Amino acid sequence: MFDGFKRLWRGVMRMFGYTTLKNIAGKDVTLSDKMIDAINDWKKMMNGQADWLTDYITSLRIEDGICREFADAVLIEMESNVSIERLDKVYQRAISDLNEHLQEGLGLGSFVLKPIGAERSEFITADKFIPILFDDNGKPSDIGFLTVKRIGESDYFTRFERHYFENGNLTIENKCYHSQDSSDIGQLCGLDEVPEWADINPGPVTYPGMRQMDFGYYRNPIKNRVDESACGVSIFESARELIRKADIQAARLNWEYESGERAIHIDNRALKMDKNTGRFGMAKLNKKLYRGLNLEAGKDNELLKEYSPEMRDEAYKRGLEEFKREIEFNVGLAYGDLSDVQEVAKTATEVRTSKTRKFNRVTAIQSNLKDCLSDFAAGLAFYNGLYTSGYEFNCDFKDSILVDEETERLQDRQDVAAGFMQPWEYRAKWYHEDEATAKAMVMREADTIDE
Repeated sequence: MFDGFKRLWRGVMRMFGYTTLKNIAGKDVTLSDKMIDAINDWKKMMNGQADWLTDYITSLRIEDGICREFADAVLIEMESNVSIERLDKVYQRAISDLNEHLQEGLGLGSFVLKPIGAERSEFITADKFIPILFDDNGKPSDIGFLTVKRIGESDYFTRFERHYFENGNLTIENKCYHSQDSSDIGQLCGLDEVPEWADINPGPVTYPGMRQMDFGYYRNPIKNRVDESACGVSIFESARELIRKADIQAARLNWEYESGERAIHIDNRALKMDKNTGRFGMAKLNKKLYRGLNLEAGKDNELLKEYSPEMRDEAYKRGLEEFKREIEFNVGLAYGDLSDVQEVAKTATEVRTSKTRKFNRVTAIQSNLKDCLSDFAAGLAFYNGLYTSGYEFNCDFKDSILVDEETERLQDRQDVAAGFMQPWEYRAKWYHEDEATAKAMVMREADTIDE
């Protein structure tokens, strides 16, 4: 029986390694060992399996929160279409689940949106393709896609699909390798060894006139400081250490709650033996609340002593919120996207600055995404024989992240008038007063009016 197709990454990298990938491509590949390690690290973080996690320290899944917040902000008001109706139907079907794939692409640094013939498409994230060469615009001009298929118990077939330019024209070729050892790519074989690949032209096939890649490529608008290449970098890479600290701080907070649970220490003299089990205990008592101990007899010869330590959770909470705000600053989110906005007093200027920071990052992501979708539409047109038909691609982002201060202030006044916002809340927000001062000022104004 045939197993389903799998696009492997960590497995492929462990099985083949950089040298084998270089030999398959027949030249040096841009993808370095450092980038391979970094992508694997980001993948583990997104899966809640970061290296610093233990039975005691669990993931807050901040990485998911960052990617989800950016994806929602980028796509919330996006309108995108292709002018030719037949092409637009295929396009709209392809981007119907763009949000979840964008989240993955943001987390791993990049993704490819690739047509599969005229009617289908697939998203391929950075853990599943091999950049061989980039052009001056930071787009792949030579790239490979690895698909691994296992047949039976020990036959492994690997298809290497390569897209590159030959004399300025798109060229596609396919190779197939067979091995009976998952740690070895094996020897070249025919594509017809796998029935599903039998109809694929091994090539190389060159398409005159197609002077761009047949897919869309998205890359995060972040400088690559991992290996200085054009490979995409995770949206949360700059906050990696802060995320680690936040997870550890959350573990401290959890431990504070667990260790601070009230308990009653019971002298063994107060316990009775259950005749059926032979165990000592007290009837109808909470096992976490009561603990049997050999207590030293005090002056009152107590049999029960309460253990109820003072909780220090507020200090741990403040520390955790501070880490979250530092993460927001590092990745380009606004205050309150991850943190509890009520935990810290921020001036209107600080709030405005954080919104601007997020707006700028979201705008940069939208620009790169628009290029990706435009190239994908071109790929669809190519496979549908409409590449030179004069189709138009449209993509609009109507951003509401950055709201004009006067517009926001007017909206707040309307909310106060409608009773949706308290007058003191308005004063606290726009006059930078604490709650007590704002309430006192509102009462003073009311008294003045009454007089």
